Amino acid sequence: MTDIFHDTADNPRPENATGGFFTTRDGKTIRYGLFAAVARPMKGTVVLLGGRNECIEKYFETIRDLAARGFGVATLDWRGQGDSSRLIRDRQRGYVRSFRDYTADLEQFFEDIVLPDCRGPYYILAHSAGAVIALLASPSMVNRVRRMVLIAPFLTLPDLPVSIRTVRRICSFFCAFGLGWLYAAWGPRPRHTLPFEANKVTTDPKRYRRNTRIYEEYPQMALGGPTVRWLQAAAKASEAISDPDFMAGIQVPLLIIAAGNDQVVSTKAVEAYARRLRLGSMLMIDGAKHEILQEVDLYREQFLAAFDAFIPGSDDPTA
Repeated sequence: MTDIFHDTADNPRPENATGGFFTTRDGKTIRYGLFAAVARPMKGTVVLLGGRNECIEKYFETIRDLAARGFGVATLDWRGQGDSSRLIRDRQRGYVRSFRDYTADLEQFFEDIVLPDCRGPYYILAHSAGAVIALLASPSMVNRVRRMVLIAPFLTLPDLPVSIRTVRRICSFFCAFGLGWLYAAWGPRPRHTLPFEANKVTTDPKRYRRNTRIYEEYPQMALGGPTVRWLQAAAKASEAISDPDFMAGIQVPLLIIAAGNDQVVSTKAVEAYARRLRLGSMLMIDGAKHEILQEVDLYREQFLAAFDAFIPGSDDPTA
């Protein structure tokens, strides 16, 4: 399937790549990719979950890192972004009705694609909004996923003057009047790529340029800012996974990786969340910005060392 993925000169697809589309139970089309391990022994499959306004192609480098460690990788574009179905007429607007729609898509991805076609055991590696989705889905992952690594979960915004509950209430007010389609922040994607010096996600100019080139060459995959409805859905999800009873019920061991110089999500909130987890631990990568997997080698190598120590994990006698 040569047209599933979108290559650029400095970002070719990994070897052993296959992919396709599946249709959700509510009729949306979701793009997915499967990437076989290239090293032995084979250690299972990492289900890789990106964040808001990300696509499979952005993780080609990380997929290679995992494949070289003996892991297969299964990943997808969330509904409303990448090459999956958009949910409202204006493709630029980041929109979702509920994060439960994301978790339903993830559960169907496991049932229809991962479990039948991918070698176990299974692990989750998730970033930002994807980490929130993984947490929200964790009750259904107990008997499927051995461990999860969550990078910079989007619990709340940094230095937000109000609580995430207040954000949810304000957004709900607008949604009640049919205004959920309005931009909550930023607006349409700029016609010209932001200069590297203005970006808030990485200190690596080469990787920043590689990633922005994907959307320049394939603008149909890009998003503008999140809508009010998306932000409402994110706030509801953050409240749900922060409920003490929900947190006490998490049974999948977690490693949370926080970025010390995160300007997109609140690192303080991530630290506080990790302290409350029964089966969780946290690593802070000082100096890193939000997208640790797109960062300079100094920070990426710290992440990969932590990943290697945690997964497959000392409880796996075959590792």
